[in-house]
Amino acid sequence: MVFSSLVFLFLFLPIVIGIYYLIPSRTYKNLWLFITSLFFYAWGEPIYISIMIVSIFNDFFCAQLVEKERNKGNLGKAKFFFVLSIGINLGLLFFFKYAGFVIENVNAIFHLSLSAHTLPLPIGISFYTFQTMSYSIDVYMGHVKVQKNFLTMAAYVTMFPQLIAGPIVRYITVEEELTHRTESIELASYGLRRFIIGLGKKVIIANQMGMIADTIYNSAYGTPGTIMLWLAAVAYTFQIYFDFSGYSDMAIGLGRMFGFHFLENFNYPYISTSVTDFWRRWHISLSTWFKDYVYIPLGGNRKWIYRNILIVWMLTGLWHGASWNYVFWGLYYGVLLIAEKLIMHKVLNKLPKVIRHIYTLLIVVVGWVIFRLEDASQLFDVLKGMVRYSPTSRNDLLFIYQDMLYALPFLILAIFASTPIAKQFMDKIESKDKPIPKVLLDICILGILLISIVFLVGEKFNPFIYFRF
Repeated sequence: MVFSSLVFLFLFLPIVIGIYYLIPSRTYKNLWLFITSLFFYAWGEPIYISIMIVSIFNDFFCAQLVEKERNKGNLGKAKFFFVLSIGINLGLLFFFKYAGFVIENVNAIFHLSLSAHTLPLPIGISFYTFQTMSYSIDVYMGHVKVQKNFLTMAAYVTMFPQLIAGPIVRYITVEEELTHRTESIELASYGLRRFIIGLGKKVIIANQMGMIADTIYNSAYGTPGTIMLWLAAVAYTFQIYFDFSGYSDMAIGLGRMFGFHFLENFNYPYISTSVTDFWRRWHISLSTWFKDYVYIPLGGNRKWIYRNILIVWMLTGLWHGASWNYVFWGLYYGVLLIAEKLIMHKVLNKLPKVIRHIYTLLIVVVGWVIFRLEDASQLFDVLKGMVRYSPTSRNDLLFIYQDMLYALPFLILAIFASTPIAKQFMDKIESKDKPIPKVLLDICILGILLISIVFLVGEKFNPFIYFRF
């Protein structure tokens, strides 16, 4: 995390929430959220906070000008200010995230030696850029009213629960709650439980899966054996899910404590029975963003459908990072989604559900390998090693991979927790008016918190994967 995890849990968060509930005015609550969110972001990146402020000013004032010119009937000027707003947003994103990548490839293609900047990527720039762009686009399209209060706009963009790793909270989702929302013990209680579950996903499961994947992929003894490579792929598959869905749960939980209802970002993607189904369940806020703001404007399902899918998925890959493996990863899914629409859906529908599930998991696991390995030669060796069998000796298991052996039992927990079984059980308990089961459920939640704290005390800094996007 940007803070030390324990400082965030036991100092920053109690102070922010405690004072927030003592503030009577909605305006001052938004001001408190804005100030504390700036402090939260500045703790890790004090310089780049200015980039976020520029984005806020850009979208706030350009949207005012868009509405002003549109009311006057000057649609051309309104469009100019809209394009200016989007251009500034994308320009900042391109400069910090993609300029170096483009220059490296230009140098490689044309044998040049152009110098690229070496500035680090501002944390969360992809998330808050897409959030501010959603506001500008919706104002221009007439889907939302322009926000007249700068503080309200600033509080929306900088809100620390989801600022640096999502979900992408579109303005239209929280427009009403920014000025009219209520807090209650019930919302706070739900939010706290949701936050603790997300923390447990990250600390108890994701970090242990990361230990397995990193130990195998970072081995200095050549390409590991086939079984180890598949173990690493499966471990990373669970790592990225519990890491990112854990952060989303924490963000949704914190949002609920402050009276906001952020939309769900995951819906048990690993129970999917097709690639299409998987992308309806994974990173829902990003998928719907691209669908509404890119896919449909390109023509959607009306015309050039396959071109539109490839464009959207190439952009989806690039959104995740300035590296060719992300482009390949995006196109990998674009091609598969086209194949399912053209041919495979007819075949899949005739197969038993378990076969469709296995097919989807194989596709997804291989996809995460492409996503994880940025080095092309390592990626090729790993994929080849996963297909062409090579054994893992007992000595390798005992001496090279011994550090990860204690994490293997958590693989069983990961499998169980990736299904809706636990949630269905919790929902069943909460739907009954029997106090004893509910108390037991709260004890389980408290146990997750205590175990998470134990892990946090004993572990080194281990940030969320999506911080770098």
